[in-house]
Amino acid sequence: MAAKIKKGDKVVVLTGRDKGKTGEVVQVMPKEERAVVRGVNLVKRHQRQTAAQEGGIISKEAPIHLSNLAYSDPKDGKPTRVGFKVMDDGRKVRFAKRSGDLIDG
Repeated sequence: MAAKIKKGDKVVVLTGRDKGKTGEVVQVMPKEERAVVRGVNLVKRHQRQTAAQEGGIISKEAPIHLSNLAYSDPKDGKPTRVGFKVMDDGRKVRFAKRSGDLIDG
């Protein structure tokens, strides 16, 4: 199935401790059905010191399940579902079902 959420998309978190937060998708892992979103689902990681980087407790984004994310509508920023249309020239594009706006122009 075609990807409804892709790298670079603005998404809204629907459930969990970060519910309501928005962010940009940094990475998508289709096999695990997860995505990493900038500034969302932050976890503390105890990092051992190496020659390349210093040690300590760092915050990093953990992957979040795709079912807990929704695309952010281009018009009002609220969560929307994503649909697919085949244009007259044969391109398959995504559109926001809430407003009908095209996502990938």
